[in-house]
Amino acid sequence: MIEFQRAERLSIKAHPELSEKWVQELIANDPSILGLGDLELRQKERIQPHAGRLDLLLQDSETKRRYEVEIQLGSTDETHIIRTIEYWDIERKRYPQYDHCAVLVAEDITSRFLNVISLFNGTIPLIAIQMQALRVAGTLTLVFTTVMDELSRGLVEEDEEAEAIPTDRPYWEVKASKPMLVLTDKLFELIKQFDSSLELKYNKHYIGVGRDGTPFNFVTFRPKKSTITLEIKLPRTDDIDAKIEHAGLDTLEYNARWSFYRFRLTAADVSGKAELLRELMKLAFERRAS
Repeated sequence: MIEFQRAERLSIKAHPELSEKWVQELIANDPSILGLGDLELRQKERIQPHAGRLDLLLQDSETKRRYEVEIQLGSTDETHIIRTIEYWDIERKRYPQYDHCAVLVAEDITSRFLNVISLFNGTIPLIAIQMQALRVAGTLTLVFTTVMDELSRGLVEEDEEAEAIPTDRPYWEVKASKPMLVLTDKLFELIKQFDSSLELKYNKHYIGVGRDGTPFNFVTFRPKKSTITLEIKLPRTDDIDAKIEHAGLDTLEYNARWSFYRFRLTAADVSGKAELLRELMKLAFERRAS
């Protein structure tokens, strides 16, 4: 029998021994608990000119992207939302060489304020995280849940797709090569297992995926003369990175701004690593379809 322990939810704000400072220290000591990837602490209580102090400034160790994190106990309110956006704006203007993202952390993000926050998303890179304090078998833990993720903006090529001159398979057979188009077909056959109605859409700069006559680009293909560049739209995780590294896939980059992995594939990769490629593309399909 698997032992089960019922969790008791606590209010950090109402607890006599817990505080915002306690939460801040936990995150500062281990930023990964937020679920935003491999982040490192840059500074706590960062002074903002004429605007108070930023709770936490975190930074991605690889992409150098910065996260301006504001913590609030209890429910979100107008001042907390404004302060979060204000600090993000100050930091991005002071250090424009970095990519910046505002992060709001609160115990209770109500539907009303979630609607308000969502109005900014798409214009302001903003992530809302709800934290819960739980006591399980006498031990206290915090659970962080992203209730609103940053809106991924469309690629310029996707935006221009409607105005682009239509292309077709012969165009790509000349631009790339016939063997690489056959390889694209093999990858697409893996995708068709998820949804038989999917179809390839040949565009000037890339080959995408369509469904019911409209773009459905959870993956894109860019065939070359002897390789294919495959882009899979997925949030970056340690688990996915480990699988990619173990398989030895040639990863060109992870694009944090647009949230996709970019791989360079050969015929040997497509035949020998088809199972992992299928798994990654299925994850991207399910995320796009949800």
